[in-house]
Amino acid sequence: MPTLSMFFGIIIRMYYAPKEHNPPHIHIYYQDFTAVINITNCELLEGELPSRQSRLVLAWIEIHKDELLADWKLCQNGEKPFAIDPLK
Repeated sequence: MPTLSMFFGIIIRMYYAPKEHNPPHIHIYYQDFTAVINITNCELLEGELPSRQSRLVLAWIEIHKDELLADWKLCQNGEKPFAIDPLK
C-alpha cells in the first residue's frame, strides 16, 4: 500500500488493486491510531483518530479531493497512485 502523503506525523495511504472496494477511501495512520475515511464525503468508515489529527486530515482531503479521486481511479486499474503534497 503506497504512501500518498505524510505530514505532522500522519501517514496517508491507498491500496492499489483492481476492484478495491468502494466507496473511494484512504487509510490513515497516526501513532497507534488507524482510520479509514471516505474521500467523497469525509465520513469516517473505520477506526479513530485524535480530534486534532482528524481535523488536519479532513482539511487535507478537502484541498486535494480531485487528486485523491484521480488516484482512486488509477488504483482501480491496478496502477500506482501519485504522491500528493502534504498539508503545510
